[in-house]
Amino acid sequence: MPLYQSQKLRIQNSLSGKKEDFTPLNEGYVGMYVCGPTVYSNVHLGNCRTFMSFDMIFRYLKHLGYKVRYVRNITDAGHLVDDAEDGEDKIAKKARLEKLEPMEVVQRYTVDFHNILSQFNFLPPSIEPTATGHIIEQIEIIKDILDKGLAYEVNGSVYFDVAKFNETHEYGKLSGRKLEDMIANTRELAAQDEKNSPQDFALWKRAEPQHIMRWPSPWGDGFPGWHLECTAMSTKYLGETFDIHGGGMDLKFPHHECEIAQAEASYGQSPVRFWMHANMLTMNGKKMAKSTGNNILPGEIFTGDNDILSKAFSPSVVRFFMMQAHYTSILDLSNDALLASEKGYRKLMESIDVLGTLNTGNTTDFDIASWRQKCYDAMNDDFNTPILIANLFDAVKHINLIKEGKESISEIDKANLMTSMRTFSFEVLGLENESASKNESGKLSGVVELLIQLRKEARENKDFATSDKIRDELSALGIQLKDGKEGTTFSVS
Repeated sequence: MPLYQSQKLRIQNSLSGKKEDFTPLNEGYVGMYVCGPTVYSNVHLGNCRTFMSFDMIFRYLKHLGYKVRYVRNITDAGHLVDDAEDGEDKIAKKARLEKLEPMEVVQRYTVDFHNILSQFNFLPPSIEPTATGHIIEQIEIIKDILDKGLAYEVNGSVYFDVAKFNETHEYGKLSGRKLEDMIANTRELAAQDEKNSPQDFALWKRAEPQHIMRWPSPWGDGFPGWHLECTAMSTKYLGETFDIHGGGMDLKFPHHECEIAQAEASYGQSPVRFWMHANMLTMNGKKMAKSTGNNILPGEIFTGDNDILSKAFSPSVVRFFMMQAHYTSILDLSNDALLASEKGYRKLMESIDVLGTLNTGNTTDFDIASWRQKCYDAMNDDFNTPILIANLFDAVKHINLIKEGKESISEIDKANLMTSMRTFSFEVLGLENESASKNESGKLSGVVELLIQLRKEARENKDFATSDKIRDELSALGIQLKDGKEGTTFSVS
């Protein structure tokens, strides 16, 4: 029996504002879409927190036994500099400033994005589609919305008619905004603005002659609006209605609101059953921003190459720090917070290492089954990782008492506790045991050094067959030996 049948999950649904029992559309299967990065610069640490939250959610859903199709897009076109209807595409602007092709910019920062997420030990999504790879699908949705009278074309641009849509639907239901209030608080349209109303948003924008990124369409050369790509890609791969849509809190309005409107206009039904939003990351109590200098890149944390933190912190320490807060809570990054997280992370890893060495007895003074269920209860309560971590440290306390001989644990309970500690720490939270990695690296070095010494002795005894065999066998394993004046060194490829 899969775990999801006994572990009942509840999720905070942004659409209803309540925690709701999670039952997917199709039993055993979950479709989840998360808004990915706009690849025009190095990935922002705040974005990493959002993606890390949904990586954790992806991990836990898989752990429960669901077959998950996780779609996370790459925005490589259509995202304007000021997120309004005018201005320059972020990627095109970067390409112009650096005298590069737009796809060179996309490639450079997509590689950076994947590299950083790999260091954070993210699982790859099931599908990672791009906006530019789905222009046809976006054009087809626009044509459909136009045919239904919920959009209009002006001078080669197409805009979604929010007021017309709101006559039969509810625009603003995700963010809790009323169209009447939005209109009352909006200035009059400028004379040169071609939209019918300030609330209308672009489905397709006419490309001016200087615009680098452009595609042919029934309305002339142009490019898609920012909101449209997610509607096209999410519904293509997950269906017209799917289980979970996630993203940062800053995307709730207007991006996700517009996604709902587009999908309801085109398909006649609400596209998402559970909307989930991760909260922001601040630094030293202030919003992170390049303009103020209150900003740090993930790579700068890992190397220590910055003027903000006292030392370098590993990806697992940063991940542990982020998991100590609920994904819906604002989290503040500081040197003191990372130092405390590093201490806690090391204590947890050391306990997992020690657990395997504990002596066992005939009885157990620690209710393992009850403790394990508390861990599940935490995760089942809208993925409450801080409570899960608190439960893990409750186990750490008992591990230390057993080590000191003040408590006892049976062989079978020790095995069960070890499995659960590793499951929740590594499989669910996505942490890596860096001390174990270092130990493995040290063991490898010791073995290779021993073989180098044996090879040296073989050569001194003119046993070149053995010497060559050692070298060739190591080479086949990706370990290259290099003989020099100072002796033999090795590298691992």
